[in-house]
Amino acid sequence: QVQLVESGGGLVQPGGSLRLSCAASGSFFSVFVMGWYRQAPGKQRELVAHITPGGSRNYGDSVKGRFTISRDTAKNTVYLQMNSLKPEDTAVYYCNAKIPNSGYDYWGQGTQVTVSS
Repeated sequence: QVQLVESGGGLVQPGGSLRLSCAASGSFFSVFVMGWYRQAPGKQRELVAHITPGGSRNYGDSVKGRFTISRDTAKNTVYLQMNSLKPEDTAVYYCNAKIPNSGYDYWGQGTQVTVSS
């Protein structure tokens, strides 16, 4: 059983920054592909960013150049640094962990990010 707990969401003005954290419990954190997804009301959940066990990163087009995903294996934690935030970034952000080629797939509870003046 793997538990993911997100933190760091909140209200921020356009152009501001937030850093989200996702703390993972359980074993084998280093073999997971970790990702951040977001979902706004009335819209489907979309990939924001993911990072592989080897450190390769991928970003959605809408956040490329503004967001950075990273992981601290020693702390079993993945981060999402969000800069130059826009109102369109407003959503619930979810942490995800997958074990490649295993079918294991875990989700956090989500954290609300609201970008508004």
